[in-house]
This record gives sequence, structure tokens and C-alpha cells, in this order.
Amino acid sequence: MSGEGWVAVVGTGPAGPEWLTPETAGILEQATDLVGYGPYLDRVAAGHQRRHASDNREELARAGHALDLAAEGAKVAVVSGGDPGVFAMGAAVLEAVDRDTAGRWQDVAVTVHPGVSAMQAAAARLGAPLGADFCAISLSDNLKPLAVVERRVRLAAEAGLVMALYNPASRARPWQLGRVLEVLREVHPPDTPVIFATAAGRGDQERLTVTTLGEADPARADMRTLVLVGIPATRVLQGPDGTLRVYTPRYYEEAE
Repeated sequence: MSGEGWVAVVGTGPAGPEWLTPETAGILEQATDLVGYGPYLDRVAAGHQRRHASDNREELARAGHALDLAAEGAKVAVVSGGDPGVFAMGAAVLEAVDRDTAGRWQDVAVTVHPGVSAMQAAAARLGAPLGADFCAISLSDNLKPLAVVERRVRLAAEAGLVMALYNPASRARPWQLGRVLEVLREVHPPDTPVIFATAAGRGDQERLTVTTLGEADPARADMRTLVLVGIPATRVLQGPDGTLRVYTPRYYEEAE
């Protein structure tokens, strides 16, 4: 990337430097300023860049700050975890530009660069549960009503889509995942595979649990957890050493 000021929205992947793409590493090296949620900035090795950390809920303010820096000539990397285009800062930066009726940032170049998403990391740890058609749904009701979340989950289940459920729980809404599981149980049989993937890729913090919809305990989830919900066709295989592998066949079975 070249020119005067610019904003590049990047993702660090779900954990350490081994999940960082070469393209993103190069952008971080070129940047004069890093803007992001503090724990995500902590994943970037110390260097020459100025760091601007903010709280996780200040996305539009963070985007505006990054754009202001770039308008003054800075080369800004906005740092997300995972992939910046999946429930992350890619949309927030573009929304800030879209709302800029004063034209402050009309000359700022904005690019979004792919990263390894949490759902990719979690799925690969167990095999290929996303091997067939799937969708990603955030269970957070900060930006949309819970009724919309429940409707989307129900329709995705009825459509036979494997689901990656982001933001399944927080201290403010520990009950929400339980309600979503109840909705799923109204559509899928109790032996449908469910995966709780907490801190995927983060070494000793990583916890992977393969269970069923009938036995799924929402207490297993926190905000570091991604929940993968299979469909009736999703298979769980056990190797000779007891290792579990989960996959969803690519073909469609009418019995689903």
C-alpha cells in the first residue's frame, strides 16, 4: 500500500502470530498507527507504531478516530480479532464513512483484508462441521432485538444450515444461549451434534467439547466461545485413540 494517509482493516486471526496472514503482517509493518480493542492490539508484536486502544463497544468512535488519523496523513491499521469482515471492524469503518455527511473522510483510502475467522479455526480443530451449507449468526442483542435473533436461528435450522453462533453469552445475558438452544430443539432432533469451542487456537486456554443438542449445556459458553450447531446429517467419528472428528456431508439427504 502507498500514498498519503490510509486505513486498512485487518484481523489477527483467533489467537497468536501463527494465525496471522502474511498480507496482514506486511500491512502492520507499514502502519504508523494501530487502532483497536486493547486485547486485539496485544496480539500484535511491539514495534514502531503508535497504539490507540479503546473499549470493545466503542466501534464507531474507534472507526472515526482511525479515519481522522488517516485524514491527517497517518497509515492506520484497524485491528480486529479473527476476520475483520465477520462481526468486526470492517463494517464499522465503512458505516462511519457512509455516515460522513460532512465529507471529512472522502479522500481517505479504506481497504479490508481477510483473516482467519473464529468459525474457521474452531471447525478445523474438530474436522469439517462446516463442510456443507452453513451460516453465521451473532446472538448479541446489542444491535438487533432478541426476537430477530430467534427468528433467524429458527429459519436457518428449518433450512438445514449448519450454524456458527457468535457472541453466545456475556455477564449481561447469560440466559440467551439457553433460549436459542430451546428454539433449535423445536426443529432438530436431540442427537444433533453441537460443538462448544472456547479460545480456539490459544494453547492451554483452548477447550473443545463435542456434545448433542439434547445434552448441550449453555453454561459451557462465555464470550470466548463459538458454538457450532450441526444438522441431523452431521457425523461424529471416533478414532482409535478416542479423538473425535466431526463433519457434515456435502451431499443433501432428503430425510433431513
